[in-house]
Amino acid sequence: MQRRTTRLLSAGALAVAAALALSACSSGSGFSSGSSSSSKLTNGSGQINMLIGSSGPAETNAVKAAAAAWSKQSGVPVSVQNASSLDQQMAQGFASGKPADVFYTSTAEMTGWAKNGSLLAYGDQLSNKNDFYSTLKSSFTYNGKFMCAPKDFSTLALFINTADWKAAGLTDADIPKTWDQLATVSKKLTMDGRVGLTMSPQWERLGAFMAEAGGSLTNASQTKATVNSAANIKALDYVKQLQSAGSMKFSSDLGESWGGDAFGKNKAAMTVEGNWLTGAMSATYPNVSYKVVQMPTGPAGPGTLQFTNCWGIASQSKKQENALKLVEYLTTAKQQLQFAKAFGVMPSVKSAAAQWKQEYPQYAPFLDEVSSAQGVPTKAGTAAVISDFDQKLSSLSSTDPTTLLDGVQKNMAAALKQ
Repeated sequence: MQRRTTRLLSAGALAVAAALALSACSSGSGFSSGSSSSSKLTNGSGQINMLIGSSGPAETNAVKAAAAAWSKQSGVPVSVQNASSLDQQMAQGFASGKPADVFYTSTAEMTGWAKNGSLLAYGDQLSNKNDFYSTLKSSFTYNGKFMCAPKDFSTLALFINTADWKAAGLTDADIPKTWDQLATVSKKLTMDGRVGLTMSPQWERLGAFMAEAGGSLTNASQTKATVNSAANIKALDYVKQLQSAGSMKFSSDLGESWGGDAFGKNKAAMTVEGNWLTGAMSATYPNVSYKVVQMPTGPAGPGTLQFTNCWGIASQSKKQENALKLVEYLTTAKQQLQFAKAFGVMPSVKSAAAQWKQEYPQYAPFLDEVSSAQGVPTKAGTAAVISDFDQKLSSLSSTDPTTLLDGVQKNMAAALKQ
């Protein structure tokens, strides 16, 4: 799931989760009409149960090690389970009245769980609440309440194959800073059966260009759909022009499931991806030399997308006090830097930024973009709309951008009214 990082629900998974949640509400399972935000936390003793949606063994082992270290320090045991289907298992837990005490929560899930009272609004009780990046706190704010602590995050940047770059006669002076420059180098890099630029055909990649054009999927308050704005049309027109020039192809058109494999297999000299690709390159394509640079500036300025999850605490948990202490431990700068080393994420706290950049200077562009990053819409129902949008984007080369965006606009508007 690192390739998307948002862990967006499919339409089917959304239906399952929604059905379970509605069933729970109608059966008097203890859900309230809104997020639980009482400053008084339950202080039951005993084992804390944690449910995560891991990207792989490295992440699972790192979380287990961190939980064990906190247990040794606090004397409170923690059981960490890697879910086979996090969304469904949490929905079942809420419905039964026995959810995990602490669990991964994506932006796609947060609003629904906050709305029906499943999620404890504990953010403002964190001792390190002011250390989190404001854009991340915004992603986990519901009705003005800071719901949960962002556990880490990722942004999109431009990956460049340095051998291909040199072979095309390009130097550091040619690193693209604008859309026009990106189009120029993409054309120069298209040679020997290799395309200059690739990316996955999904909003979670192309959305960076929308941000650079001044666009977004919704307004800031997520009360109005803005999918078919002039800015978003301009962004897709630009991508389509690259396709028409033959200097850019989607990973699916290159026979690969995501841009990372197309880049690693040298079917493309550049790709737009997140920092999770660095781990994949080390593990799967260790002989490929590359560098990471910031996304080029668009007509409206710099822009990229950010992806994050938070540490949710169940409102039904009888061990909220210890759960909060565990979350505070997991989000310290020291622990987040250990997570970064283990599975490649960026710390969600500002106090870890300098050391992270010092340890990973080659990846600094990811963190340098945080001020211009847009988060994923969080309103219930928007995840399914984005998933459908992704399906439509695969045919962008043969579709009118305005027509495509008009269809998604209607779906997004309907989702925001729910």
